[in-house]
Amino acid sequence: MKKSGGGKRKSKGGVPGTYKAFITKYPVLGKSHEMVATAVEKAGPLDAKTLSLVKIGICVGAGLESALRSHVRRAMQHGASEAEIEQAILLGMNTVGFPSTVAAWCWAHEQFERGV
Repeated sequence: MKKSGGGKRKSKGGVPGTYKAFITKYPVLGKSHEMVATAVEKAGPLDAKTLSLVKIGICVGAGLESALRSHVRRAMQHGASEAEIEQAILLGMNTVGFPSTVAAWCWAHEQFERGV
């Protein structure tokens, strides 16, 4: 499983430290990224909770630990229950495999313990 981000930077306020460091160094890229993300989220009928659950599934498939934790946090902020988040993760089992799914499940539980 790949870990997203260059290292483990802690951050308060819910935004990963690696992301903050990147957009501080490259503000134009950060702004462009946010514009694309907003446009994609508004391009269809999915609500914020469903978008977060879909993004969790994408993170499972791509093996992105930091991004998965971030999207778990966002899903919880948008009202997703732990059971809903777990199901989004478990759906990847037959596609990405047992080890990847269990790793993602573990990362999510670590985020559950940290809270929103």
